[in-house]
Amino acid sequence: MKRIESLLIKEETLHNVIKLKSMVRQNDTLAVLMYGSPDPDAIASAMALHELLKQMVGLSGSIFAATEPIVRQQNVEFVRAMKVDIQLLHQVDLKAYRMVAIIDAQPTFFGEALKDIQPRIVLDHHPCTTVWHAELADIRENYGALSTIMTEYLLAAKVKIPKRLYTALLYGIKADTNNFERDVILEDMSAYYLNFARANRQLVRRIELNQIPERFLKYYDHSYHHRRRYRDRLVSFLGRVESVDVCVQVADFYLRLVDIYYVIVAGIVKDRLVIIFRGDGYRQDCGAIAQKAFGTYGSAGGHRSAARVEIPIDTIKDVLHHDLSQESVDHFLVQRLHRKRSLTGHVK
Repeated sequence: MKRIESLLIKEETLHNVIKLKSMVRQNDTLAVLMYGSPDPDAIASAMALHELLKQMVGLSGSIFAATEPIVRQQNVEFVRAMKVDIQLLHQVDLKAYRMVAIIDAQPTFFGEALKDIQPRIVLDHHPCTTVWHAELADIRENYGALSTIMTEYLLAAKVKIPKRLYTALLYGIKADTNNFERDVILEDMSAYYLNFARANRQLVRRIELNQIPERFLKYYDHSYHHRRRYRDRLVSFLGRVESVDVCVQVADFYLRLVDIYYVIVAGIVKDRLVIIFRGDGYRQDCGAIAQKAFGTYGSAGGHRSAARVEIPIDTIKDVLHHDLSQESVDHFLVQRLHRKRSLTGHVK
């Protein structure tokens, strides 16, 4: 295990831990922000940063906040098991916290939600596509999970890692890499092994068994009757859905069908059209396709096997002349994807 730990302690991480120590004060206050409905990787990483600062300098006050509530059943179970309280960002007075950190996201993701607050810490593994500034910014897009990076921070700082945190980090890596079906590097595998050896694996198993709420079955039924298949690709528009997780769950399901290697599932969530991409990571690059097909309409990006597009509802209404019917949105999705293929060819 010592060899694994030595592999995960990098000079870059050691330097950032030293910088972090110089930034915080004794009994400081900390707000950790997450974008969207927090997933296990974001939650575990937030827990890790909190534990790191608590042991290094002590915290007199702290809070976890997200822009959206947790809706995915597994994530609800995970938060309950980890005994974590996550508030909604719009209900939090960020000015009450001297240190504001963004985890598993970047400042520009939040739009106007941050108002005049300048985050001092940004830790993420998503590609950086816009310009922003933070006193400590650590973006490593080649990592499969931010939980891996946070494992490195904890080891570099030589803090005592509670078993609950080992469990959270293990689940964070499993979830964000889809059990290593997505792009990972040696560090992800090393961090997984270290956390696996010290985590409550039975608890992780219990969480993983809680997957699909019964109320989601209506979306599967709708998708089945309105799906469009083109060779190894399947496209489905679900209409208005209660959360992004609906699209994610349906897309993950269709990727398990025989001879389906590339899935696009869209739904209207509140004031935006969300398009979820899932693929096997071999035949198609989901992140590249999402950006090329829909990047001109809204935010788009991701990894080879998973990507996401968010288009403001007003924008899509203008494009479709206020026709958000099943046929109209289906045509828009297929047309944009066909245009992308005709311009760039089949991605190997």
